[in-house]
Amino acid sequence: MSLEKSWETLASETHFENQNLAVVTEKVRTSARPQGREWTIVRRKSSVVVAPLTSAQELILIHQERIPIGETIWEVPAGQIDEEKDDPAEVALRELREETGYELASDGELLPLGDFFSSPGFTDERGFFFLASPVVPCIHGATHDESESILDCRAFPLAEIARMIAASEIHDANTLSICARLAARGFFPSLTSAS
Repeated sequence: MSLEKSWETLASETHFENQNLAVVTEKVRTSARPQGREWTIVRRKSSVVVAPLTSAQELILIHQERIPIGETIWEVPAGQIDEEKDDPAEVALRELREETGYELASDGELLPLGDFFSSPGFTDERGFFFLASPVVPCIHGATHDESESILDCRAFPLAEIARMIAASEIHDANTLSICARLAARGFFPSLTSAS
């Protein structure tokens, strides 16, 4: 956790903690609130979000069951960085292989696209965006673990992704965010012309 230099944690109480997250209530003094302010926070490990793009300019999405929302949704591959010392780029390549069964082509490149906060109103989770391009199917296919419920994996033309976003068929914040970052950087021009 990093607080602005003028911020100070006055008190902290942990309500729940496991290997993936912690729920804490903290009282923090800020420049705008010198008396302090209480806030309940979900502390989560950092994560990676990968946009796998084929040489045919198709984006690979996985169709995954998401228990908290009771739906199966289309999304880009993503995953937690288990240890702080782990290189986000290596984690991104691992998640790409495990969740999609794709890997970088021999002439492929993994391009960092910056970072973001998934929901800063309640969690400190920071995600790191990567564009993997071009990608090709792995010899051995996907190897996701039992805790993941990935039911399908498909390549979608960028125009179809743009249509799905415009029609609110893509609900995943990671996918929407990385597509916005790609569009802003000119990698995803069809998003700006979707009707």
